[in-house]
Amino acid sequence: MSIQRKSVGLCIVLSIVTCGIYGLYWLYCMAEDVNLVTARPSAPSGGLVLVLTIVTCNIYGLYWIYRAGDDLDRQRVNQGQMPGHLGILYLLLAVLGFSIISFALLQSEINEYAAA
Repeated sequence: MSIQRKSVGLCIVLSIVTCGIYGLYWLYCMAEDVNLVTARPSAPSGGLVLVLTIVTCNIYGLYWIYRAGDDLDRQRVNQGQMPGHLGILYLLLAVLGFSIISFALLQSEINEYAAA
């Protein structure tokens, strides 16, 4: 299984047009892709992330977006790049109501690994 490159703009438009339903699918896909990039054996699957996010009214989603950013930051450091404190950035944006921007930035970061 490989990481599929996704158009960030199209994902945003589809999330808005479908009133967030596509956003749930996008969350599932990003969780699966982050698991592939970081190769963490104990990481929750995309399905589990989606269910826990829905059941906890997005509280788990906030935790996951922070954790995903932190994991991708660690991956950057392992590749010799500078850390960007992505976890804190994604969490802060999501708490302030800009979750879609967090998703877009996270997808952009994932797309860099899809190209490699």
